[in-house]
Amino acid sequence: MTVLDFPSSDLSRKLAEKYGYDEFIVRRWLAFFGEEARQILEAMEKGVPKYIRVNTLKIGEEELLERLKERGFLLKETEVPYCYEIVEEPFSVGATPEYLMGYYYVMDKSSCIPPIELNPNPNELVVDFTASPGGKTTFLAQLMGNRGRLLAIEANPERIGPLVDNIHRMGVMNTAVIRMNATRFHELNIKADKILLDAPCTGEGVIHKDPSRKTSRGEDDIRFCSSLQLDLLRSAIMSVKRGGVVVYSTCSMTPEENELVVSKVIDEFDVYLEKVSYGDDALTELPGLKLNPEIRKAKRLFPHKHRCSGFFIAKIVRDGG
Repeated sequence: MTVLDFPSSDLSRKLAEKYGYDEFIVRRWLAFFGEEARQILEAMEKGVPKYIRVNTLKIGEEELLERLKERGFLLKETEVPYCYEIVEEPFSVGATPEYLMGYYYVMDKSSCIPPIELNPNPNELVVDFTASPGGKTTFLAQLMGNRGRLLAIEANPERIGPLVDNIHRMGVMNTAVIRMNATRFHELNIKADKILLDAPCTGEGVIHKDPSRKTSRGEDDIRFCSSLQLDLLRSAIMSVKRGGVVVYSTCSMTPEENELVVSKVIDEFDVYLEKVSYGDDALTELPGLKLNPEIRKAKRLFPHKHRCSGFFIAKIVRDGG
């Protein structure tokens, strides 16, 4: 896939120097997001709140809030179900007995949205294409009430251990872990009702957590990731039933990994988009490119607007005809 690039400017060079970025990223953000690029850069520096997702397979929301309050934590409800912002954290939220017992999972608000948009039901076959470390997998199981069948796919053998550990910690009982490359899952001829694909990406949206990504990701990385994402998404669409749903997401800010990947499968397959409930409309126009207006039904989340990682989510339906 062609990677978009734009001329340097005094502003892009100044901002790149000020915030310590590869200027390639900054000049692209200015082209894609205009004046908001400066706000995104500032938000990445300030950071975003920390969030937890309550695991109702093991405990009720009110009971957990009360237990954490007694330990000195102050939590605030968000617009995303089961997701709470940590307002006061007297010590690491990952070091409580409640955490160790699997009563909650520490995960960004943005990461809670794809499983909610997939809306898995207890009687369905659901697949998580890139499952480790298991935040979204265990949330899918929670939304399914620990019923139905959930397949957690992971290609990297070193990431199987953390995935299995979290499945056990969170009390998940409806999930089988399969070690394989999900780009080949369609070869198994298993037709799922719903598939979640939180794709590997360059991670520009999590620079607030990993500042090394300001300079460690470039054109080659975008090209590699977009190619892999397209292969994974094609496999997911071929693996879902007619009328089934694929939710595609990344924590990347790059259109080549987001709008352009989804636009390509819209052209290739008999699919359509349903509107995602959270975030701003996806980009429908890029410098020199005009995308299918349907792509606006996908959504983007931004650190300066939504107080979470930069994120992209698309809900793709395979036509039932």
